Amino acid sequence: MHPALVAIAEATRGSSFENDLWLVGGAVRDELLSIPHENDFDLVTRGSSAELAHLLRDKGLSSIPPVTYERFGTAMVHVHGTNVEIVTARRESYEEGSRKPTVEAATYEEDAARRDFTVNTLMRSIHSEELWDPLGNGLDDLKGKVLRTPLDPGETFRDDPLRMLRAVRFRWKLGFEPAEGLYDSILATKQRLKIISNERIRDELLKMLQQPTASEALNDLMNLGLIEIFAPELVPMKGCEQGKWHHLDVWDHSLLVLKNAGTGDIVLSLAALLHDVGKPATRIIDEKGDTRFFSHEVVGADIAAKLLRRLRIAQNEIDQVVPLVRNHMRLGSFETFTPAAARRLVRDLGDQTERLLTLVEADANALKAGVRTMDLQQIRSRLAETKAQTPREALESPLSGEEIMEFLQLSPGRKVGELKNLLAEKVIEGELQPNDKEAAKAMLTQEIEAKKG
Repeated sequence: MHPALVAIAEATRGSSFENDLWLVGGAVRDELLSIPHENDFDLVTRGSSAELAHLLRDKGLSSIPPVTYERFGTAMVHVHGTNVEIVTARRESYEEGSRKPTVEAATYEEDAARRDFTVNTLMRSIHSEELWDPLGNGLDDLKGKVLRTPLDPGETFRDDPLRMLRAVRFRWKLGFEPAEGLYDSILATKQRLKIISNERIRDELLKMLQQPTASEALNDLMNLGLIEIFAPELVPMKGCEQGKWHHLDVWDHSLLVLKNAGTGDIVLSLAALLHDVGKPATRIIDEKGDTRFFSHEVVGADIAAKLLRRLRIAQNEIDQVVPLVRNHMRLGSFETFTPAAARRLVRDLGDQTERLLTLVEADANALKAGVRTMDLQQIRSRLAETKAQTPREALESPLSGEEIMEFLQLSPGRKVGELKNLLAEKVIEGELQPNDKEAAKAMLTQEIEAKKG
């Protein structure tokens, strides 16, 4: 067992919790499946979770004061660098329209019945290490790779509608098949997802995006009608045809780009999913009969920002995703990727440059076979040279706004910003060396004289 569990077992020997404290849920499931488990554990007891949390704190095991939620019978401690949630065995239900459950003390069997899936009801005593299948079907479903709810799926999903998203995530994470009627119940119950907070939905979505099977999971969400509940902006992507360079509609293309981009980088995954979200709103058929999406990257960036804010994605991640969406078409506009273009890209994207290249490559590899794409190797080489020769911080005006105002005796205003941008562009074009203040002043003087003339 994990050192945290061993320590808790030893600390509770001789107490009322001895032989009445069980590891439950994902940790037991993953151990039996021989797959890695995140560094957190769930313990269930018929005793008081708050009392146990304080006991562990008093014995010096928990590195944080116990965090207790008396209404829900839960407590959180931190032992050996690991989060451990302690739950008093309970049954719970949600009233119609409520996001908060009604909780009552219960037996272990009743506690297992209120959980999401049978494979998550398996329990292991942290004292004797006995394995227990309280409902009698968890082990069989684990061996058969079947995802089944302990109760009728409609009841399970009505009690906590987030379980509909968890069903999709676990199906693809574990490689299980939904039990008969499971997905039908999701289709029938999907509207109840509206009572779930955006924060809880966000957490499930981000977990899906971190899996190698993210594209398959998202496609299930679309086909089950769940995406229309929490991200309706994505729905028009399905069935939106793209024309001669594409063999897939916008939705399937975006899922392929997501797969091509790989996993492990949530910013890149979100950008891959959303890079073409602006296409349905900008789709036209031109006079030649070709399908066009003018400025879809700009429209898409705005849509992405609004969607991610509504889902309570961290602002620093939104600030990274949106520029990737806005700039994903940028490299395709160059016949030759010049040093000036490389400097502009480094200035505008900075540390995001490599992510953009990965996104562009994933996008190009999702086009119809035989479509000619840009020379990314040449672009990468040019960017490497630019970064080595000119750091991003040097790609700015040699003169600050204050220095420009002092030199030209100007008051604060738009004119100062325009002149500062002019000098920055001269640096980008290679006509002005970074930090060459005297040459910058000479250029400003020349600019002023030219406008006078």
